Amino acid sequence: MDKSYDVLIMGAGHNGLVAAAYLAKAGKKVLVLEKNPYAGGGVLTREITAPGFLSDVHSSTHIMLVGNPMMTNDELGLYKKFGLAYKTMERPHATLFQDKSFLITSRNPEETCASIAQFSTKDAKAYAEFAKIGQKMLPMMLQGIYAPPAPMGPTLAMMLGSVEGQEMFQTMVRSPLDFVNEWFEHERTKIHILRPAMELLQFPDEQGTSTSIFLYPILQNKFGNPKAIGGSGKLAEALVNAVEHFGGKVLLNTEVTRVITEKGRAVGLKTDSETYIARDAVIAAIHPKLLDKFVDGVDEGVVARAKRTKASPMAIYQVHLALKAQLKFHAGEEIQQTQMVHYSHAETVDELLMQLDDIRYGRLPQKPILSGQDQTRTDGTRAPAGSGVMALQAFVPYRLPDGGAARWDDIKTAFGDLCIEHSQPFVSNMTPENIIARNEQTPLDHERHSPTSFYEGDIHGIGGYFFQNAGLRPTPELAQYRVPGVDRLYLVGPFMHPGGSVFGGGRNTVMNVFKDLNLDFGKVASKPV
Repeated sequence: MDKSYDVLIMGAGHNGLVAAAYLAKAGKKVLVLEKNPYAGGGVLTREITAPGFLSDVHSSTHIMLVGNPMMTNDELGLYKKFGLAYKTMERPHATLFQDKSFLITSRNPEETCASIAQFSTKDAKAYAEFAKIGQKMLPMMLQGIYAPPAPMGPTLAMMLGSVEGQEMFQTMVRSPLDFVNEWFEHERTKIHILRPAMELLQFPDEQGTSTSIFLYPILQNKFGNPKAIGGSGKLAEALVNAVEHFGGKVLLNTEVTRVITEKGRAVGLKTDSETYIARDAVIAAIHPKLLDKFVDGVDEGVVARAKRTKASPMAIYQVHLALKAQLKFHAGEEIQQTQMVHYSHAETVDELLMQLDDIRYGRLPQKPILSGQDQTRTDGTRAPAGSGVMALQAFVPYRLPDGGAARWDDIKTAFGDLCIEHSQPFVSNMTPENIIARNEQTPLDHERHSPTSFYEGDIHGIGGYFFQNAGLRPTPELAQYRVPGVDRLYLVGPFMHPGGSVFGGGRNTVMNVFKDLNLDFGKVASKPV
């Protein structure tokens, strides 16, 4: 096999594959090296419970992806050429309560307001105003998400130069809890608005994280909660096909051990058995805390500041289930037609915060905060006819008392039992008779799957705090995807802007790679496939 390429990429997660596809489309000779026997990273669909039942092992909905110009303009031909297809329901989100009542977020704000009005007409009017403001903000937010971040200093100076910008800044530095307390009065409305924002792995009372309160409802109104037909892994499959169509290669079962540097420049990647040479650039999914493990010559200060990056305060546990019959909710058929469903044991925000205290202080939750919906409600290809497949998801700490993260291997099954038990007030057929098979995925399993991206089980790479967002993510000096002191080395992954979740963020990285290689990104991106 040829060992010399224009560009080498470490990691075949969706971000690395996106970068590879654009560079291959530009005519570059590209090789992607992936340690696992399959590509995809966090966009992976596999039969992990029983044959014929396709589970999304990590990400499931791609709400953050579909607004990316890569998708809206089909720049890589993922839709037309490579068959990627998405489906969404008109009701992307619901919150269930123990008395079988519920709140729904619809793509139609009027329907959302009607749902909220059953508890508070004042909150319904407030949500209508909130939705209008959000729609006005959306174009500006999308513009900032799908491009390399502007330096934070000039950005803040511009924002603080107008009343509207000052209000936006005030929102950004506050907590989601501050926001809902200012806008809404009913406890259930507040819980319903807060729960999707918690999917970004932040506590509701964490200052500097309230942007998520706007982002989720606005994107849900515009795009719903899109799911790839056939599973999240179909995105990775389409990207691999695109890379290969443009002349690139993806090599699986090949773990990178070092970035090779010479005279202050990245020139290749080393595995246990081979050395690959890069003429133009190396793009690597290396967590900031691991930079010095893989790369020589990085300034000590850069390394020290990268190691100070802060993880998300909570991680994700999932018990994947193959079901004989589709999931059924006590609340009835209306919930069956909703895409993302949160189960609330809490009746007040204070109760929700107290449930989070177990995680905050490193304890295993005794009343897990759960979510989960049957994937076959959106996509019948995911399981045999009439059957169901789902992931019951809970927020947890990475480290556990009496053994740390390693203890997850001992208690993963028992915690799955607890999650199933606590789902039963909301789900009528979550019974042993209806469960064909199950598979538990813990934060430790996530880290094992992708150790250089999901460091310490954080599927978002690092926390989405204000001091680790946009031009500060992961640190100000690494925010432009370049590594100071190591020319032609670029970073890609969930720890970079725009953040964790499936954004297609490799496009952001590659925009700066194109600039440094004197390539016209706009011309290549707009070229028909």
